[in-house]
Amino acid sequence: MLAALLAGSALAATLPSRAVLSGECCPGAVWTPDSRALLFLDGPPARGSTGIYQVSASGGAVTRRFSSVAFFSPALRWAVRPGTGDATTLERLADGRKFTLPTRGSDVTWNRAETRAAYTRSDTSGNYDRRASRVFVADVFGAPRQVATLYGGGVSAWLNDTTLLLTGKPTPQARDRELFTLDIRSGARRVLRQALGVRALTVSPDGRFVAYTIAFDSAARNGLWVQATAGGTPRELNDYGSYRWRDSRRLLLIPLKTSGGPHTLRQYDVTANAWTTLGDLGDQVRQSDWGISPDGKRLNYLSAKDGNVRVLTLP
Repeated sequence: MLAALLAGSALAATLPSRAVLSGECCPGAVWTPDSRALLFLDGPPARGSTGIYQVSASGGAVTRRFSSVAFFSPALRWAVRPGTGDATTLERLADGRKFTLPTRGSDVTWNRAETRAAYTRSDTSGNYDRRASRVFVADVFGAPRQVATLYGGGVSAWLNDTTLLLTGKPTPQARDRELFTLDIRSGARRVLRQALGVRALTVSPDGRFVAYTIAFDSAARNGLWVQATAGGTPRELNDYGSYRWRDSRRLLLIPLKTSGGPHTLRQYDVTANAWTTLGDLGDQVRQSDWGISPDGKRLNYLSAKDGNVRVLTLP
């Protein structure tokens, strides 16, 4: 019994972290693709001009990465700039070549190679649950084509170069939304789950698994779930909080905590169907503002104590 208690204490040890940004300047920091630095939006009075700035994951000098503000693709190959009308301009950063898509200001979702984009155009009036949402895909510098119509939903992710993950209702009158995959070549659909609402969708880096939350539905449906995107029975994780994929098989979770005290970091291994407690932060994360480096080795978070951006190395 004593050995078990000591082991539990070791697992719950505080994970050491260091502040890499201070002064409450920088909510929403994200990792660079090489996992070496964090990017954040800032401007006067802290910086000389508004832009996207960068700081090393180990701290140090802040430098300006991009002088213009845009939505940058995950691999930083593209700058996406919505216009005042329907057109959104997409600029390839390597050579400055541009093309436009009629997204009407909606988000652009990239495939992993960033050679293909998807977006959703929804009707702008009426009850959202009954609004038609039309899904389009386009190769870069190519013309868009519509691949689906659904209601009260849209694109969630690319699973691979030819398969989208979508959510929405099949008809305006339907009660439940569907979480489903769509092959953009054949039009084949696979429904993974039906529920009143599917929230906080996040796909594993290899596209093989999706984690999601169902709330305000029946007791049998509510909860945090992981499911293979190829189909099969969803698995309830019997915990709840804020979650991110560490890699293709491990999901990190900061459980919801209403009693105060530091946030705990837990890890779920999809392959082993097993939980591990990695430790606590000695702090709380402000407004679920945290992320995992693409190589799965580090975690950044916005400190609830002092508003600093902190980085820790994951066990």
